[in-house]
Amino acid sequence: MQLSQTRIIALVDEDFEDLELWVPVMRLREEGAEVVLTGKEKGKTYYGKYGVPAEAQAGFSDINPEDFDGILVPGGWAPDKLRRFDEVIDMVKHMDANEKVIGQICHAGWVLISADVLQGKKVTSTPGIKDDMKNAGSLWSDKAVVVDGHLVSSRRPPDIPEYGRELVKAFLNK
Repeated sequence: MQLSQTRIIALVDEDFEDLELWVPVMRLREEGAEVVLTGKEKGKTYYGKYGVPAEAQAGFSDINPEDFDGILVPGGWAPDKLRRFDEVIDMVKHMDANEKVIGQICHAGWVLISADVLQGKKVTSTPGIKDDMKNAGSLWSDKAVVVDGHLVSSRRPPDIPEYGRELVKAFLNK
C-alpha cells in the first residue's frame, strides 16, 4: 500500500477507452491510492467504447485540484469531449503548474494540448495524434511510455503494464 496517502483524479466522459481508464485506476488503487472518478455530473454513469461503465464519484465543479496529487486522462474519444470543459483545462493546468503527476494515454494528449502544457515536454501518444502533439510544441517519440518530470505518457492498451509501473513510480516520487 505504497500510495495510501495519495489522491488522484481520473477523468471520465462518454467513449473513454475502457482499458486505458480501468487498468491504471485498478493498479493505483491496488497500491492504496484513492482514485476519484470525475465527470461533468456526479453520479452519472459514463460508458467506455466497449460498454464498460464508470460512475462519476464527483463532478468537475466538486473538485479542488489542491486536494489531489495528480490526474489521469484516459484515451478513447472521451478526450475530445473532456477538453471542452473549462474545469478540466483548469485542473490540468493546476497539476502542471504545481508539478503534480499527469498521466495521459493514447488520445488523452488532446486534453493536454488544449490546456497548453506540452511546450518542450517529452511525450508519446497514439501515433494518430502525433502531429497534434508536435504542433503543440512537444518532443514526441514512438515509445511505450515516456516520462518527463511529472508527466507520464503512453501510446495504447498494449503499453499499459509499463504505463502503470511508471505511474506508480511518479506518485512515489512526488
